[in-house]
Amino acid sequence: MRHQSGSTAAHTAAARLERLPISGYHRLIFIIIAGAFFFDSIDLGMMTFVLGSLKAEFALTTAQAGLLASASFVGMAAGAALSGLLADKFGRKPVFQVSMVIWGVASYLCSTAADADTLTLYRVILGFGMGMEFPVAQALLSEFIPAGQRGKYIALMDGFWPLGFITAGLISYYFLSIASWRTVFVVLAIPALFLLVVRRFVPESPRWLEHAGRHDEAERVLTAVENKVKASLGLRELPRPVEVPAVQQGGRRGFASLWSAEHRSSTIMVWGLWFFALLGFYGLTTWLGALLQQAGFAVTKSVMYTVLISLGGIPGFLTAAWLVEKWGRKPTCIAALLGGACGVFLYGQVAANVGSETPLILSGLLMQFFLFGMWAVLYTYTPELYSTGSRATGSGFASAIGRVGSLLGPYLVGVVLPAWGQGGVFTVGAGCFFAAALMVYLLGVETRGKSLEEIAHSHDDTARQAGVALGREATEAAR
Repeated sequence: MRHQSGSTAAHTAAARLERLPISGYHRLIFIIIAGAFFFDSIDLGMMTFVLGSLKAEFALTTAQAGLLASASFVGMAAGAALSGLLADKFGRKPVFQVSMVIWGVASYLCSTAADADTLTLYRVILGFGMGMEFPVAQALLSEFIPAGQRGKYIALMDGFWPLGFITAGLISYYFLSIASWRTVFVVLAIPALFLLVVRRFVPESPRWLEHAGRHDEAERVLTAVENKVKASLGLRELPRPVEVPAVQQGGRRGFASLWSAEHRSSTIMVWGLWFFALLGFYGLTTWLGALLQQAGFAVTKSVMYTVLISLGGIPGFLTAAWLVEKWGRKPTCIAALLGGACGVFLYGQVAANVGSETPLILSGLLMQFFLFGMWAVLYTYTPELYSTGSRATGSGFASAIGRVGSLLGPYLVGVVLPAWGQGGVFTVGAGCFFAAALMVYLLGVETRGKSLEEIAHSHDDTARQAGVALGREATEAAR
């Protein structure tokens, strides 16, 4: 491939993408992908606000309500695992678009459910579409943004999750006061039309095209991207390509690649991280509104309090987006998880003995500050740990394992709550975040400031060194 300055030297897609200055074109791609992420997050967060109404309308026990709340996570686990495999095989963009169609249709179907069983089925389908979208979005964005800004932009993308959560609360607050939960789901189906924007403006990842051997397509996309960056910044020439380590094209893909010597340690770490973090997060946040109602707050008031404490997530993800580039992925992740554990425990003790609303809100703000900061690091860190041929698969299966935790969390709360009360529920949640922090501390590596190819190259070197050492030990043992 030729770079845009006219040199005859061949350069990889990574070298050409890494040298590009951040421009309005990069920000446009970011806004579109983050916008799709935002709409998906509204659907995901909505159950927090409508679960109390669903529980009352269908006369559900706490355990049954927990199963209904968990239903979307069954679909998300399957969708995340499948989408990663499909995105590494067929490309990021087509899978991203299909995911939006599925969750849009399923959201409308939720509004038509005649009973809890039917609604549960539609929530599984909805979860499948959402599960497909999340890992592909992070893989796609990570492959467009240069290393020096990648962590910040992916962390900011995840910041659209608390904004989506807050928007879900505001939509619920309005429509639950004038209509019903069915109207809420109809409204949530409309953003699926955003698919048309994605189709028009977001190209396929040049890194993936090159890795798949589709060099002519990669060249066309790269040339178009370079021209748009130049036009956006008013440049006549672009900087010279940044040389990055060469990585094998068309290498091992699929699930088996996650357990190769180069990725095994990272896979163990991110699976444990996602499982415990999502077990704690969704086990608690899915029930926040219902727990406040159980404590004696009216439906609309409990929704508004849940929205209010979620505002703590905005400075949380902004702080994390700054720290991942200034401090690093690993220490920021550990700090967010440990802070979340402390915040969750404190909130649980306050919620169990509600005497004043002010301590409840303040402790809730602190809790959400750390938890949404945690999310920002998760989505930044995970795709960086895998090479191009395994990136979507690695992100997808990490998300899928996390969705198993998401599935168990709300049901676990429904079972634990009658026995241990709200204080016990939040204590268990705090333990989950501590376990996730321990996994990162023991097995995490630092990826800050490195191109995706440099990270993959360092994994290759580590694997080769381990192989050489193992071979030397075997030889000595044979002697």
